[in-house]
Amino acid sequence: MTVTRTARLTGAALCAALALVTLVWLLRDLATFGPTAELLWYWAGDHGFRLQPTAATTLVDPLLLAAYAVTAVVALRSPLAGSAMAVTGLTTLGLRLPGLWASGVEALVGTMIVLALGGALVVTAAAGREPAGREPAGRAPGDPAAPGTPDRPRTGPAVTAGVLCALAGLMWAAWEIRWATLLPVEYTVGRYTGGRSLLLPTLAVPPGWLNAVLVLLLLAAAGSAFARAPHTRPLGLLAGLLLAGVGAGGTAAALRQSWHTYVPEQDIYSLAYDIGCGYSLLAGLAVLLLLARPGRRRTPYRPVAALPPAPPAHRPPGW
Repeated sequence: MTVTRTARLTGAALCAALALVTLVWLLRDLATFGPTAELLWYWAGDHGFRLQPTAATTLVDPLLLAAYAVTAVVALRSPLAGSAMAVTGLTTLGLRLPGLWASGVEALVGTMIVLALGGALVVTAAAGREPAGREPAGRAPGDPAAPGTPDRPRTGPAVTAGVLCALAGLMWAAWEIRWATLLPVEYTVGRYTGGRSLLLPTLAVPPGWLNAVLVLLLLAAAGSAFARAPHTRPLGLLAGLLLAGVGAGGTAAALRQSWHTYVPEQDIYSLAYDIGCGYSLLAGLAVLLLLARPGRRRTPYRPVAALPPAPPAHRPPGW
């Protein structure tokens, strides 16, 4: 869907505000941990090597920061502005909603600000839609800064990305089902509500909740890719970004553990989980590469009234 120039500017400003809030938290953690790689290992899930200080952010935060920066640019320059704004806003709402019951006034206030900005981004994308076949207000026809018609993704890359997203979504859904049947009820509920026993960072998305959002995003991206819908690229690119990030964190944590001699030999399920994280990393990167290329540009609609008049059947002398 195309959106008006006002909606584009508003969406870019909202994305900039979201990026600023996220950046403040990230800079705070970087200042706390100093110029070392410990914060990266903390994001990967290795919390045992250093008890103090603890980070407020997780791996999700730099991924969202990248998404906000890209969406701000897309909002100004791409025909996918409306879809990108809607996908980014809905993902923000989905990932940040658990922060409403997080501990700490500062985290609660920050979460409420982010939720308000994410909701405003979705409303802007929905309310700023242009009627079909109409150029955005204030732009001349053919202006590259505001092309009117989104592209459909190419069939080959779209189907391939859809298969990768579908397999990853089913895999993470299967893991959630296994954990729900294997873990005690209190711990299973805590995976979605952020129980104290999990010892999560301040802004952390509970692992079960994160996987649920990721599964929904991946399956939605797969369905969109199979249908070659115009919004496939923003939906698939965001799904691929989060999938690659989650896979990178799990793979890094597995490698970190393998360096320690005290870690016991892995069982079949732990090995399968590590393989799944590796697949998520590679599949996420592949989806990003497949959908980064623009699709086939559709020929813009030209009203009949704008066509030159047809010559008469009997041409007069001197025609």
